[in-house]
Amino acid sequence: MTTATAALSTGTWTIDPVHSAVGFSVRHLMVSKVRGEFETFSGTITVDADGAASVRAEVAVDSVNTRNDQRDEHIKSADFFDVGNHPVATFTSTGLRQSGDHYVLDGDFTLKGVTKPISLDLEFNGVNPGMGHGEVAGFEASVVLNRKDFGIDIDMPLETGGAVVGDKVTITLEIEAVKQA
Repeated sequence: MTTATAALSTGTWTIDPVHSAVGFSVRHLMVSKVRGEFETFSGTITVDADGAASVRAEVAVDSVNTRNDQRDEHIKSADFFDVGNHPVATFTSTGLRQSGDHYVLDGDFTLKGVTKPISLDLEFNGVNPGMGHGEVAGFEASVVLNRKDFGIDIDMPLETGGAVVGDKVTITLEIEAVKQA
């Protein structure tokens, strides 16, 4: 049992989408980053009597928002997410371990029909009694993925070298979960 799961009471915790965020950033034109978020997502954290935790989450990839409608439509196309065939990305945890002053949440991530193991750097922000709707727990997590590992292999080279879109994508999660009664 890790310190994080010891602080979470046994049962199911549900991600509160109103107080959570799923974001990303990727290199653009070799000199800056495009940032975006997914507006529709859900998930649960289940803690058993021994303190072992499991996480299951889903993201509706068609809810991508980069603040540019034309870019968002391109990202939804077969060049990138292919939302017509793969509308949801999923994460299912396989383990949680402590690494120094933070945690690592291992799991299987599926995007565009490709499943790969990933490891999220996880910070546990603690538990609060909440505001009359049950206990809340807070987490922040991040991982850097190579988009090509998930079949997003469009190449858009620049005439001067490099590419319009970088290969490395940083995923950031800010999660507040509510204990279910």
